Amino acid sequence: MNIDFTGRKVLVSGSTSGIGFATAKGFLQAGAQVVINGRSQESVDGALQRLGELAGKAIGFAGDLGSEAGVDKLVAEHSAFDVVINNLGVFNPQDFFEIPDSEWQRFFDINVMSGVRLSRAYAQGMVERKWGRIVFISSESAVNIPADMIHYGFSKTAQLAVSRGLAKRLAGTGVTVNAVLPGPTLSEGVAQMLSSTVESSGESLEKVAADFVNAHRSSSIIQRAASVEEVANMIIYVSSEQASATTGAALRVDGGVIDSIV
Repeated sequence: MNIDFTGRKVLVSGSTSGIGFATAKGFLQAGAQVVINGRSQESVDGALQRLGELAGKAIGFAGDLGSEAGVDKLVAEHSAFDVVINNLGVFNPQDFFEIPDSEWQRFFDINVMSGVRLSRAYAQGMVERKWGRIVFISSESAVNIPADMIHYGFSKTAQLAVSRGLAKRLAGTGVTVNAVLPGPTLSEGVAQMLSSTVESSGESLEKVAADFVNAHRSSSIIQRAASVEEVANMIIYVSSEQASATTGAALRVDGGVIDSIV
């Protein structure tokens, strides 16, 4: 299978690190022109530098796409995309009784409304061109709501509702809309969360992450954390020409954590 995005312009929100960066890199390797997004110019510049020679087909955009003003700024600079990857997101373990209204609103604005606004801004152009891909990066936490991150699980479930509904709204247009559900993934954020255990135990990050998965996601079939590249591979495939019959789907890259045959 030869996945080729030559001539396609791609947006990956929140793409200076983690799954977003791996996804942006994969699109660049497949020939796309990619907008790299982070909230600060420093983070964007750092991501472009890490891309090396691939940075020649990348465009940096510093702006908070979790805000209406940030999306407006992006639209003013980039009027059209062929592929929009709604990856921007935040997570933070916190007990339900300690989560203030402001955190519920922050998670909703960043994890849900960023994708709503970006899809609303660019989907109609895709329809006019009779081709496009929109992908929401949800989580297995959308199905297995974590007791210590209920606000996060809520926001990821909301993404699935938006993704499925928008796919139906765009029926027959040549534009597909899907969600990808990563499970435990060894991103920079997870590595930072586990750093104290790595330091105190003297074990490798991969071993500590595997122990975490087995302790907190015991239904995992692969019994380890996925790499960011493994998740990016699914995102890139479902955005390709080859995935034209897949829409309205929730595609799991969760290592089998969700105990379901469908």
